[in-house]
Amino acid sequence: MPTSSQSPLRSVAVFCGSTPGKNPGLMDAAYEAGRVIAERDLVLVYGAGGGGLMGAVSQGALDASGEVVGFIPTLMVEREWGRVDLTEFHEVDTMHTRKAGMAERADAFLALPGGLGTLEEIFEVWTWRTIGYHSKPVGFLDVDGFWRPLLDALRGISDAGFVRGSVIDDAVVEPTIERALDALAARCTVTGQELRPGF
Repeated sequence: MPTSSQSPLRSVAVFCGSTPGKNPGLMDAAYEAGRVIAERDLVLVYGAGGGGLMGAVSQGALDASGEVVGFIPTLMVEREWGRVDLTEFHEVDTMHTRKAGMAERADAFLALPGGLGTLEEIFEVWTWRTIGYHSKPVGFLDVDGFWRPLLDALRGISDAGFVRGSVIDDAVVEPTIERALDALAARCTVTGQELRPGF
């Protein structure tokens, strides 16, 4: 079901790989995610990359006439990793500024398959939510069970007493973009999405 105009979910930050990975289906899933985000009249916020899953998700949104907002550090622009043909393109000074800009613009966060950068980004905003710096929901698009090993590891960490089970349960984990967006929208409706001053 498309997100209604009354929903506080208006934009989604997507974190994902800058390479395509070994499973060709992941590129298709990323493109589909961008397309569905745009068709629901949601703004796609992402790291302004042009390759891999990042390129696919942005292309999916652009092909569906969606609004795409990108943030990328100058260092990456100089290495020609950026994509400038976006609705908004923000060249920033550092990775920290990049992430802060994405966090400010997004009402929710969704991790598609990716590597260390994707993990770092989703864990940071998930930690911020857990300790109360914001109330924006966090989720994982679990394409072909990609995130299951990570989630199993987190359950082990929870069993060891370092992460509350309720924190893990709070994250959206869905196999399709439609279900993931529905769940993120529901959590937005319940919790709101304001950032605290100074975040």
